[in-house]
Amino acid sequence: MNIYKKQPNTRLRLNLLTVIIYVIGIILLLQLFNLQIINGATYREESNTRLTRESTLYAARGNITDSSGNLLATVQSGYSAELYKTKSDNETLNKTILNIINVLEQNQEAYIDTLPIKINPFEYTITDEAKLKQWKKKYKLEENATAEDAFKYFKKRYEINTENLADARKIMGLRYRITTEGYSSTRSISIADNLSQKSVSTFSEKNDLFGGLTIVTKASRTYPNGKLASHILGYVGRINGDEYSEKKSEGYLINDYMGRTGVEDLFEKYLKGTNGTRQLGMSVDGAVTEEYTEKEAIQGSTLVLTIDANLQAVTEKALQDTIEGIQNGAYGKKYPATAGAIAVMNVKNGEVLAMASNPDYEPQLFEKGIKQEKYDEYQKIDALYNRAISGGYAPGSTFKMLTAITALQEGKVGIKERINDSGPYPLGHHPACWLYNQSRRTHGPLNVTDAIKHSCNYFFYESGYRAGIEQINRYAKYFGLGVKTGIELTNESAGIIANPEDLLKSEGEIWSAGHTLSASIGQGRHKFTPIQMVKYISTLVNGGDRINPTIIKTIQTASGEEISKAEIQAHTKKILGDTKDDSENLEISQQYIDVILEGMKDVTSENGGTAYSVFKNFNFQIGGKTGSAQTKKNNVETTNACFVGFAPYNEPEIAIAVVIEGGGTGKYAAYAARDVIAQYFGMNEEDIVEDVTARPYTEQQT
Repeated sequence: MNIYKKQPNTRLRLNLLTVIIYVIGIILLLQLFNLQIINGATYREESNTRLTRESTLYAARGNITDSSGNLLATVQSGYSAELYKTKSDNETLNKTILNIINVLEQNQEAYIDTLPIKINPFEYTITDEAKLKQWKKKYKLEENATAEDAFKYFKKRYEINTENLADARKIMGLRYRITTEGYSSTRSISIADNLSQKSVSTFSEKNDLFGGLTIVTKASRTYPNGKLASHILGYVGRINGDEYSEKKSEGYLINDYMGRTGVEDLFEKYLKGTNGTRQLGMSVDGAVTEEYTEKEAIQGSTLVLTIDANLQAVTEKALQDTIEGIQNGAYGKKYPATAGAIAVMNVKNGEVLAMASNPDYEPQLFEKGIKQEKYDEYQKIDALYNRAISGGYAPGSTFKMLTAITALQEGKVGIKERINDSGPYPLGHHPACWLYNQSRRTHGPLNVTDAIKHSCNYFFYESGYRAGIEQINRYAKYFGLGVKTGIELTNESAGIIANPEDLLKSEGEIWSAGHTLSASIGQGRHKFTPIQMVKYISTLVNGGDRINPTIIKTIQTASGEEISKAEIQAHTKKILGDTKDDSENLEISQQYIDVILEGMKDVTSENGGTAYSVFKNFNFQIGGKTGSAQTKKNNVETTNACFVGFAPYNEPEIAIAVVIEGGGTGKYAAYAARDVIAQYFGMNEEDIVEDVTARPYTEQQT
């Protein structure tokens, strides 16, 4: 009964709902008619003049600091000009480009121009014939096309109508970059970085003259200490087209920068950071009408190095001053010293405290593109070459401790045994000690400690001959010579351990007793890097326990978390390859090490030691060894100066290796080491008195 009474109300509601739906439909149809028919043209025109584009918020590159947090590489916020593609014709685009470049030039701003053509006079900037031929082929130019022909070709291609050569060349330069790098309405091309406020104001106030131009905030890489640690830090450079194609899947953009050398290169993954995004509202002519941040950028991680900035500065200065001092005869006889390297290491944990290579360079010059003239200057003097990890040098007499430990450990020489230096050695090519060659005097009978103190070649000829080249090389490899250390830097050299197989393969020469004699005193084919030599000394003072150099203390993310040592090692191994030391483990007797270290102490602490005059006024004892290695550079006979050492003698903390190309005598290299050690231990340099009257000598090792 009740159901039938409610039925009329239900039908009423259904009818009412139907009427409402019809009314809404009619309203929507009327609104659609209004949008498409009555005001359609107006709305279409308005829609065509509005564009929404996604712009990049560039992430700041991570900082690089020394072990105490002092900034070695950081970022500086600035403004950059970027150009988006608009719906303009060639004439309008060319006019816009000229307007932009004129503002930049008026305000003396540097901008990117990669077109390899100069005017007034016309000439190519590509000097390599093969590369120039390839470039012409790419743009379908005749093989004999002149620079003027190429200029006319691009002028026509880009529909540049002005007859002013300078203006045409300005337009052509940016049009060429657009052609080679590409851009679109959503992907910009970078024109100039680090804009002055004057340029930014002009671009903002008169943006109708610069269609498609956007000013963005971008943090650029800066090196606040100039050349300091340049070979460790490395430098960054703009990504090129091929790299972009390869790296864009990793989040790189065509306007990005990436590490090229040093830790900037090896730890690019951590330093890069993550870009953010912002949305831009733009009119069809390219003017920005609104913008908002969609995703914040995340700065790259901070790379903390093991080096000490103050010690690094002193090390670089000591190396430069010593090179100049040798050239000027400040220590005695003049020698044509040209370059060198120093490595300083904590013997307890392997941390590299300072590492210098001379000549050095300005990393900042590469950040925006180094000028060709400056780059050629650097190339001429090998300023970009990291001699500390890549330079292979004969170790000279600094190798004698290795020969000694081999002969002692293998039972070929006794601790108290005296070997008589009697003049020319009776075997091989009959070499004599440097003292005999200079004065026809000999050292007479010497034990191993005295032989190291006086650097007697004869003693080590006999020790090396008894031990044999196979055993010498076995121990050399164990102490880290002739093998990569695995330090976290690219382009480390493995060096060379002199051996019969390589001699036969490279020179077609059979190994002889004379080769063993030369190798025993650090001559012949031995070539080791300074970082290997400092590892060798560190292993020696650690009682034969090997320790590997490291330049990385930690990596800290933007959120403050530390990357694990295991991850850092895995990353380094992935980039550099596996440098695991596969040499056999040798149990070195401490008694043998003690007599060798005592000899190194006598080198610097006792009258008659080869570096006594350099260190005699130190207020504590150190261990050291000089070396003078004869070599050839550009087919000219020269003698490199070497010094290795550790300090203090009783409880060693640091080891040091110094090599100076053309330095003449190892004693001179010791002066650089002295200044570095003095800095590390906080000594007052005024208390260190140089004895420049001592007679210089060269440990001739023929």
